[in-house]
Amino acid sequence: MAVTRRHFLGIAAGTGTVAALGLAVPWLSSSAEIGRLLHSEIPLPEPFTIPLPVPPVLSPQADGGTDRYELEHRPAVVEILPGVRTEIWGYDGRFPGPTIVSRRGRPVVVRHRNNLPVPSVVHLHGGHTPAASDGYPTDLILPNGADGDAVSLHTHGRDPHASIAEGFRDYMYPMTQRAATLWYHDHRMGFTGPSVWRGLAGFHLVHDDEEDALPLPAGDRDIPLMIVDRSFGADGSLLYPSIDAAQRQTPGVEEEFLPGVLGDVILVNGAMWPFHEVAGARYRFRMLNASNTRRYQLALDPPPAGGAGLVQIGSDGGLLGSPVRHDAINIAPGERFDVVVDFSRYQPGRTVTLVNRLGAGKTRLVMQFRISGRTADDSAVPDRLSTIEPLPTSRGTVTRDFVFGNAEDHTWHINRRPFDPARMDATVPLEETEVWRFTTDFHHPVHLHLEQFQVLGRNSEGRGPYDSGWKDTIDLRPAERVAVAVRFTDYPGRYVFHCHNLEHEDMAMMANVRVDQR
Repeated sequence: MAVTRRHFLGIAAGTGTVAALGLAVPWLSSSAEIGRLLHSEIPLPEPFTIPLPVPPVLSPQADGGTDRYELEHRPAVVEILPGVRTEIWGYDGRFPGPTIVSRRGRPVVVRHRNNLPVPSVVHLHGGHTPAASDGYPTDLILPNGADGDAVSLHTHGRDPHASIAEGFRDYMYPMTQRAATLWYHDHRMGFTGPSVWRGLAGFHLVHDDEEDALPLPAGDRDIPLMIVDRSFGADGSLLYPSIDAAQRQTPGVEEEFLPGVLGDVILVNGAMWPFHEVAGARYRFRMLNASNTRRYQLALDPPPAGGAGLVQIGSDGGLLGSPVRHDAINIAPGERFDVVVDFSRYQPGRTVTLVNRLGAGKTRLVMQFRISGRTADDSAVPDRLSTIEPLPTSRGTVTRDFVFGNAEDHTWHINRRPFDPARMDATVPLEETEVWRFTTDFHHPVHLHLEQFQVLGRNSEGRGPYDSGWKDTIDLRPAERVAVAVRFTDYPGRYVFHCHNLEHEDMAMMANVRVDQR
């Protein structure tokens, strides 16, 4: 039986599951992986031979009460596969980019200089920021020396409200938000997928007094983990199935990869299946899924005696009210989970693997921990972490429905319409709580700019096991409806929400929201 892409999505929407079809579809590299696998063309090294790198922390220049940074977007050649040179696009020529560490209440200004051959846009994912600094997808930073035709050349001339900067842009972040694990990445309209795949992503961590007062693991036991998948060409280059390899005019991927691109190599902080030496103590891991499409179910192998080895203390928007103990964590593109692992529950000398239960072959492996002897550890995970007041809703609360689905033109749409920067899809008032309901036909991680939200329930049931706390990205399964409560505060202007499967985002699964001051 021939199954077209359109037919496949229609079936998936009606049944809510792909596995139930019993069909061999080329988008599925295994029963758990949704997307098309892009195979590497070069021999790959054995896992767990490369030590885990930790991205360097960028030093600020203090300017009164403001921290100022400068980052350059530029090509660079790095060694990802041992002994092989790979060109990336990186912030300061690194992948991941340098980590920025901020303090709640202390404003930050980041000057981004573009020395790439194409325009760029920077979005602080999870940031509570004014619209001018949010990284709207047509607010381009043109490359240094770009000619006067650059705007039309890069297909954004149809947005009359686009803010175009030449060579650099200053992004201003008030940092009035609570402590959280944020990340910054390219957000250029139509080309986010290939730009992030090439390396344009980095951490931005926010600290505050509430978090500092807790006895959580800190210092070199507080480690960010950026988890991605990639594929490599025979010459060590990063493979990606762009229609326009130069990323200048035509967005999108080859049709067989429209559901999403899956790599066959797992990188953590830019290293292939790394290992990390740990003491028999508690560690905090800030887990970020920065993959374009791949979802992970992360677990420890072997699990500690008694199970529940992953103790979640935070979500996208910072600390939970109380810790949640998991045997495994499902994490979709764009999501973050702050997790504490107590390695004193294992015998010294053991090795423990962080595995991906949704993977197949080597994509079932993520990284390895090698446990040395026990050591003094005064950290702990308190029973209470923070206070999270629920957003108030009632029968009179405004409710909006957004359907994420496939369209006849083989693009991905919201409410049957492709993204148009000139069209406003929702206008919401400042400081009023609303209920937004997202319904999907496929796996779609939905990301909202400007605000965190609270999950109210899935379908007609309560929250799922990974829905606690403040979220800005939520993983939806086929034929699922999720309701969230959201309140936009502080900053009026134009923002977007979209699927964070980056191939879906680039192929029009994005919508505008105007936050109105009235």
